[in-house]
Amino acid sequence: MMQVVLSISAGKIASALLLRKLGSYSRKNKLYLAFQELGRVIRTQFLLEYISDVEMRETITEETNKVEAYNGLSEWVSFGSRYLVASNDEDEMEKAIKYNSVLTDSIILQNIVDETNILAQLKEEGHLIKIEDAKYLSPYLTGQIKRFGDYMADISIIPRDIAISRSFVLW
Repeated sequence: MMQVVLSISAGKIASALLLRKLGSYSRKNKLYLAFQELGRVIRTQFLLEYISDVEMRETITEETNKVEAYNGLSEWVSFGSRYLVASNDEDEMEKAIKYNSVLTDSIILQNIVDETNILAQLKEEGHLIKIEDAKYLSPYLTGQIKRFGDYMADISIIPRDIAISRSFVLW
């Protein structure tokens, strides 16, 4: 394994060759078996650390919940895509994924803007806003969104000055 690491760092081995060797899943391939055992050792070490460290478990759970919440929002946004975009065309599938990401990120951005404005308004009214309380806010809300129906854009409304929005200091 050290020879492989030194060869990679010296640029003497092509990455394609290494991946081909490691991707063979052959019991005769000693390099594959050595890295497989190393992987088992690293996984065991991680599991032992995970079991013994409460803070690490809580952090991993929090981060996993964030990812799952994002995935839930993304799935909510693409509610009909499984059936409406049933295509084997790679380009169409990529477009559907990108459109879904744009919609999901747009909802997240709007939620953050709305939450920031509400927090700033509460602060102006004299309410004490603590970071500990604000960390429970989620940008993955969907209750305020009319999923079906007519959306009318009123372009006569002048948006708030961006400089004012950027000047909010909540803490």
